[in-house]
Amino acid sequence: MIKVYGIKTCGSVRKALKFFKDNNIEIEFIDIRKNPLECETIHSFASYIDVDKLFNNKGTKYRQLELKNFNLDKNAKLEWLCKENMLLKRPIIQTSDTILCGVDEKLWSDLFQ
Repeated sequence: MIKVYGIKTCGSVRKALKFFKDNNIEIEFIDIRKNPLECETIHSFASYIDVDKLFNNKGTKYRQLELKNFNLDKNAKLEWLCKENMLLKRPIIQTSDTILCGVDEKLWSDLFQ
Protein backbone atom coordinates (compact mmCIF):
# COMPACT_ATOMS: atom_id res chain seq x y z
CA MET A 1 0.00 0.00 0.00
CA ILE A 2 1.25 3.47 -0.89
CA LYS A 3 1.15 5.97 1.96
CA VAL A 4 0.97 9.71 1.36
CA TYR A 5 1.93 11.95 4.28
CA GLY A 6 0.94 15.60 4.37
CA ILE A 7 -1.86 18.01 5.13
CA LYS A 8 -4.97 18.47 3.00
CA THR A 9 -4.53 22.24 2.74
CA CYS A 10 -1.08 21.94 1.09
CA GLY A 11 -1.14 22.55 -2.67
CA SER A 12 1.58 19.97 -3.32
CA VAL A 13 -0.31 17.34 -1.31
CA ARG A 14 -3.53 18.13 -3.19
CA LYS A 15 -1.60 17.67 -6.46
CA ALA A 16 -0.37 14.25 -5.29
CA LEU A 17 -3.81 13.14 -4.11
CA LYS A 18 -5.29 14.21 -7.46
CA PHE A 19 -2.58 12.29 -9.36
CA PHE A 20 -3.31 9.08 -7.47
CA LYS A 21 -7.07 9.50 -7.78
CA ASP A 22 -6.89 10.31 -11.52
CA ASN A 23 -4.75 7.22 -12.07
CA ASN A 24 -6.93 4.93 -9.93
CA ILE A 25 -4.05 4.18 -7.58
CA GLU A 26 -5.14 3.24 -4.08
CA ILE A 27 -3.34 5.09 -1.31
CA GLU A 28 -3.54 5.64 2.42
CA PHE A 29 -3.43 9.33 3.35
CA ILE A 30 -1.87 10.26 6.68
CA ASP A 31 -2.61 13.81 7.86
CA ILE A 32 0.49 14.80 9.81
CA ARG A 33 -1.36 17.64 11.50
CA LYS A 34 -3.91 15.24 13.02
CA ASN A 35 -1.48 12.34 13.44
CA PRO A 36 2.03 13.71 14.10
CA LEU A 37 4.84 11.42 13.06
CA GLU A 38 7.08 9.73 15.59
CA CYS A 39 10.75 10.68 15.54
CA GLU A 40 11.54 7.09 14.53
CA THR A 41 9.48 7.56 11.35
CA ILE A 42 11.25 10.83 10.53
CA HIS A 43 14.61 9.06 10.97
CA SER A 44 13.48 6.27 8.64
CA PHE A 45 12.56 8.90 6.01
CA ALA A 46 16.02 10.43 6.46
CA SER A 47 17.63 7.08 5.68
CA TYR A 48 16.15 7.38 2.15
CA ILE A 49 16.15 11.15 1.60
CA ASP A 50 18.74 13.73 2.55
CA VAL A 51 17.62 15.78 5.54
CA ASP A 52 18.18 18.99 3.58
CA LYS A 53 15.57 17.84 1.06
CA LEU A 54 13.12 16.73 3.77
CA PHE A 55 13.41 20.06 5.58
CA ASN A 56 11.05 22.71 4.18
CA ASN A 57 12.82 26.03 4.55
CA LYS A 58 10.25 27.87 2.42
CA GLY A 59 7.11 27.18 4.44
CA THR A 60 5.07 29.18 6.89
CA LYS A 61 6.23 27.21 9.94
CA TYR A 62 9.89 27.85 9.05
CA ARG A 63 9.21 31.59 8.88
CA GLN A 64 7.10 31.60 12.06
CA LEU A 65 9.86 29.88 14.03
CA GLU A 66 12.43 32.26 12.51
CA LEU A 67 14.75 29.34 11.84
CA LYS A 68 16.54 31.36 9.17
CA ASN A 69 18.32 33.10 12.05
CA PHE A 70 20.00 29.84 13.06
CA ASN A 71 22.73 28.01 11.21
CA LEU A 72 21.09 24.57 11.35
CA ASP A 73 23.20 21.57 10.43
CA LYS A 74 21.66 18.25 9.37
CA ASN A 75 21.35 16.97 12.94
CA ALA A 76 19.63 20.15 14.10
CA LYS A 77 17.25 19.99 11.14
CA LEU A 78 16.42 16.38 12.00
CA GLU A 79 15.71 17.41 15.61
CA TRP A 80 13.41 20.19 14.41
CA LEU A 81 11.58 17.79 12.07
CA CYS A 82 10.93 15.51 15.03
CA LYS A 83 9.62 18.41 17.14
CA GLU A 84 7.61 20.10 14.39
CA ASN A 85 6.24 17.90 11.58
CA MET A 86 5.02 20.96 9.68
CA LEU A 87 8.66 21.58 8.72
CA LEU A 88 8.57 18.47 6.50
CA LYS A 89 8.55 19.09 2.79
CA ARG A 90 5.34 17.62 1.42
CA PRO A 91 4.07 15.30 0.20
CA ILE A 92 6.07 12.35 1.44
CA ILE A 93 5.18 9.19 -0.41
CA GLN A 94 6.10 5.83 1.08
CA THR A 95 6.04 2.56 -0.81
CA SER A 96 7.23 -0.84 0.30
CA ASP A 97 10.75 -0.10 -0.92
CA THR A 98 11.27 3.66 -1.11
CA ILE A 99 10.40 7.12 0.19
CA LEU A 100 9.78 10.09 -2.11
CA CYS A 101 9.51 13.74 -1.14
CA GLY A 102 7.93 16.61 -3.04
CA VAL A 103 6.05 16.70 -6.33
CA ASP A 104 7.43 14.80 -9.32
CA GLU A 105 4.58 13.61 -11.52
CA LYS A 106 6.92 12.17 -14.17
CA LEU A 107 8.65 10.01 -11.57
CA TRP A 108 5.26 9.02 -10.12
CA SER A 109 4.07 8.00 -13.58
CA ASP A 110 7.21 5.91 -14.13
CA LEU A 111 6.91 4.21 -10.73
CA PHE A 112 3.19 3.74 -10.29
CA GLN A 113 1.77 3.10 -13.76
